[in-house]
Amino acid sequence: MRTSQFFLSTLKEAPNEAELPSHKLMLRAGLIKKLGSGLYTWMPLGLRVLRKVEAVVRDEMTKAGALELLMPAIQPAELWQESGRWAVFGPQMLKMKDRHERDFCFGPTHEEVITDIGRSEIKSYKQLPLNFFQIQTKFRDEIRPRFGVMRAREFVMKDAYSFHADLASLQQTYDGMYRAYSNVFSRLGLKFRAVAADTGAIGGDGSHEFHVLADSGEDALAYCPTSDFAANVELAEALAPADSRPAPAEALRDVDTPKQTTCEQVAALLEIPLQRTVKLIALMAEDKLNIVLLRGDHSMNEVKVGKLAGMTDFRFATEEEIRSFFNCPPGFLGPVGVDRSKVRLIADRAVAVMNDFVCGANKPKFHIAGVNWGRDLPEADIVADVRNVVAGDPSPDGKGVLEICRGIEVGHIFQLRTKYSEALSCTFLDAEGQTKPMEMGCYGIGVSRIVGACIEQNFDDKGINFPVAMAPFQVAVVAVGYHRSEAVKAAADKLYAELLAAGIDVLLDDRNERPGVMFADIELIGIPHRITIGDKNLANGDIEYQARRDPAASLVKVEEAAAMMKAKLA
Repeated sequence: MRTSQFFLSTLKEAPNEAELPSHKLMLRAGLIKKLGSGLYTWMPLGLRVLRKVEAVVRDEMTKAGALELLMPAIQPAELWQESGRWAVFGPQMLKMKDRHERDFCFGPTHEEVITDIGRSEIKSYKQLPLNFFQIQTKFRDEIRPRFGVMRAREFVMKDAYSFHADLASLQQTYDGMYRAYSNVFSRLGLKFRAVAADTGAIGGDGSHEFHVLADSGEDALAYCPTSDFAANVELAEALAPADSRPAPAEALRDVDTPKQTTCEQVAALLEIPLQRTVKLIALMAEDKLNIVLLRGDHSMNEVKVGKLAGMTDFRFATEEEIRSFFNCPPGFLGPVGVDRSKVRLIADRAVAVMNDFVCGANKPKFHIAGVNWGRDLPEADIVADVRNVVAGDPSPDGKGVLEICRGIEVGHIFQLRTKYSEALSCTFLDAEGQTKPMEMGCYGIGVSRIVGACIEQNFDDKGINFPVAMAPFQVAVVAVGYHRSEAVKAAADKLYAELLAAGIDVLLDDRNERPGVMFADIELIGIPHRITIGDKNLANGDIEYQARRDPAASLVKVEEAAAMMKAKLA
């Protein structure tokens, strides 16, 4: 491709709305243009990147035995009502009516549609297993679209769905999809990690997320560097302390804390470790107050709390509810003296083995020190793992300690089991002629999100550093003085033709621009390899070569340039 026949639209500065580096750079490089909140046009340069990601995804899905189809983006409400998700999916679902006042939605996902295909087309175990996939536009009405394509309302997704006669077959395909996903991200040149994860709104049993590692990632990932353990922090188990609870050693006493409303402030005032403080979080569930106790240096894990009996639809208590029950403002709350007939007390495992701890006194400007279970406070109603793991915690597999990193979720695979097949009566006849619900799997990749995640992992002060597999072009030939020098024009045209003949995706920059402008654009859009042809070096039979990550250029003989690039891209 020649720049004179292409469309480059770069900016020196990103719009003020852009926050993440990927958002800024995609706008500056002209990969995308904003249409509305969370809505972006993929410009020719960005679409080249997107199509390369799609090609790798499609190739690996096909190799794994999945069959491509394309389902409608607009889905009838009846299917979602049948599965029970029409009312519970939430405001992310964009609902609409047709001219006949029938309800439809713009599909945020396709479990219902594919299950309808399965129940109408699959009748016998002899047809199983089957795995279908599509690459298609989805829409989810994010409450606050931001970060460009990282959290857009409209996005491109690869979603696959498998049908099976039994769990063993499902597990086999699930393992195959795990390998295929690993292949996808490896081929795209991304640093990634697969982690065990919660199934969330999709439902089912087993689940793994695939994260591109980046400091800007929204998800915290826990992993053990000395073993294979890795999990999203929302799922990673915080093991119970190995030590038993020590006996009380201090007397119970009030301490004056006139302005200290956080554990950090109280610990600093009393000159004690933060680990000796306990904080109380008030939650409402099933019209009853629940209080969760956590060590001062720990944070509550909402996913874990939501899995406790009676806590499925919990919410945080309002300040009015807190004041009504405790007769005390937030910041000074504690479990001592609370009427336990009116409240359920949930203690994290770490708190359950503490002694002589400090907590709120349930009166303004005071905390209590020397609190002990049994003596000052009845044992908790529930002791459970309700906190996020932290660096240094024992690994759940017992093979080391955990470390924490940040990741951007770009893929998620689920063992749906029979969640949708039972709801939608998707059954088959087994070898004995018995009717059974099909086992199902679900496998998603955020195709457009991969582009943003890649940039978050690969950028510098000059712009994007695309891996070769994702770059809009593999090589840029920058012809300095193309319109002034016949020698430059002839050399550039010859090398361009040779690279094209070798199957290399090359951009010939034949613009009548200053070299600085041409170099800046090529660096900004992230082309991995640059060859510069100019009169000065050409007089000695040389051209300049510089990889995007190289600190400086090197000279290469003109006649060797094509062979060099073929070798580097082999």
